[in-house]
Amino acid sequence: MAGIPLSDDYPVRRVPTVTYLLIAANVAVYLLSPMSALAVWYGGDIPSRMCSLELYLLRWAAIPSELLSGEQVADATRCPGADFTKVPWVSSLTAMFLHGDTAHLLSNMVYLFVFGPVVEDRLGRFRYLMLYTTSGIAATYAYAISVAGAETPLIGASGAISGVLGAYLAVQFRSRVITLVFFVLPVRLPGWVLVGTYFVLQYFLYISISLFPGEDDTSVAYAAHVYGFIAGIVGGLLIYRIRWRAGTRLSDVY
Repeated sequence: MAGIPLSDDYPVRRVPTVTYLLIAANVAVYLLSPMSALAVWYGGDIPSRMCSLELYLLRWAAIPSELLSGEQVADATRCPGADFTKVPWVSSLTAMFLHGDTAHLLSNMVYLFVFGPVVEDRLGRFRYLMLYTTSGIAATYAYAISVAGAETPLIGASGAISGVLGAYLAVQFRSRVITLVFFVLPVRLPGWVLVGTYFVLQYFLYISISLFPGEDDTSVAYAAHVYGFIAGIVGGLLIYRIRWRAGTRLSDVY
């Protein structure tokens, strides 16, 4: 990534309600989860806390083997309280609101806060929400296919937010974004440069891990980022074109 985005110069025409609600939901879920130090009701001692975290992820995170088989992983933990019923495909939705730590949450929310309002304004609230959701689901299932059989839980809104970035590139790449380069230097960059850099970097890391498995021990799901971004481009182009054609027909009538 070329830097940390701070603001976009596109003048949104209305309050980006959906974006703000998504950010609020992500923050609230994190604060109420066992990943947050504020959630003291999950237990104070380390064993209790670890069991709570394990059960929480097994229940709400997306597990690749479950998504592909459609069946819940049996005997995945020895912690008490694992007698819950899980619908695997639903976890592709719930996993989008889970984050491993504060840094994970903040990094995702910064990009959603900067680019989300622009895409929401260009596509419309309902279409934007559909794009966000479908990009996240597509990214999750694409990741599951790329690591078929894995039982490591997948969490985070990165796939959905990558879809927002892809849609941004499709519908509003002419904007300029104030970006904090090297964490200290504010620079105005074309939006397509920042977003394009993101995709190139994620794609390079994804291919590197695919070609040299085991060389880079990382917990980042680069495949989800790549496929979420592609889904966002495709979805953004389709939605924007349909909306534009519908608007053209209405203007012809009236």
